[in-house]
Amino acid sequence: MNRDINFSLWLDFIEKSFLQSVEFQKLIDDGVINGATSNPAIFQKAFQSPAYREEMVKLQKDDLSPKEIYEKLAIEDIKYTAEKLLPLFKDDNMGFVSIEVDPFFANDSEATISEGVRLFEEIGMPNVMIKIPATEAGYIAMEELFSRDIPVNATLIFTLEEALKSAEAMSRGLEKSSKKSSKGVLSVFVSRLDVATSSTLFGVANSSKIYREISKRGFENITTLFASTGVKNPELSEDYYIRELLAKDSVNTAPLKTILAYSGDSVEKLPWTPQRENEVISQIPNSDEVLKELKSAGLKAFENSFQDILDSLKK
Repeated sequence: MNRDINFSLWLDFIEKSFLQSVEFQKLIDDGVINGATSNPAIFQKAFQSPAYREEMVKLQKDDLSPKEIYEKLAIEDIKYTAEKLLPLFKDDNMGFVSIEVDPFFANDSEATISEGVRLFEEIGMPNVMIKIPATEAGYIAMEELFSRDIPVNATLIFTLEEALKSAEAMSRGLEKSSKKSSKGVLSVFVSRLDVATSSTLFGVANSSKIYREISKRGFENITTLFASTGVKNPELSEDYYIRELLAKDSVNTAPLKTILAYSGDSVEKLPWTPQRENEVISQIPNSDEVLKELKSAGLKAFENSFQDILDSLKK
């Protein structure tokens, strides 16, 4: 986290025992992080921890459905995290934590709206962001939630078009809202692009392009967030995507080991020039098709993770 350039670092990890640890509190107190995120894949891994076992068994005995059990476990963690981050939120220093709607609602705007509103109200914390995939149905839901002063995290963004549609939807919602105070982030996915193309620069170039175009439009209350920044190429330093994506007025979400490896550099790296962006992107064969396939794979991966959670919670 670097407040000089308004750069924020969020922890891309949620797990009960860690949230209650001294280490997590220290990350907040020392100003290393000022936010956190979750998604179905994160909870899928977290729920394998012994910290959940006793409560899982109890909830299963209460004759709840797998999704009801999932929500009770997830909501407890998200609310606890929100409470920990609330002092930052009140100090206008981010302090958000995100929870995603049911991935199977990605193409159902009404179901997304209903669940997003319900989750926000059940958690009952102002610094909770409802995470919604950037789909045509998702844009409708983003606008509606923003109009109700509910913070939104637009996720699975791979293209400039998706980022713009998400930002425009939130902006329309902001205009219709009563408080006009809701905040939103645009979660631009990064490392998956390099894995898919055996590149080390495609993800950064694409992110730079989106960041630059979003920044110059000056969307009110909306911040570009770089997601999926854990390193998957062993030849790169652990904090590669934090350092290379360092930008004014931006957020980076990263796994714990990536955050711990980050040295705290303050040299801005973005945006690149349009020429440099285009030079890298033009070297990727069928780059538009790659981004389309990654989006489809991302949606499917979250569905699979969510289904695995539900299957594991069946009696």
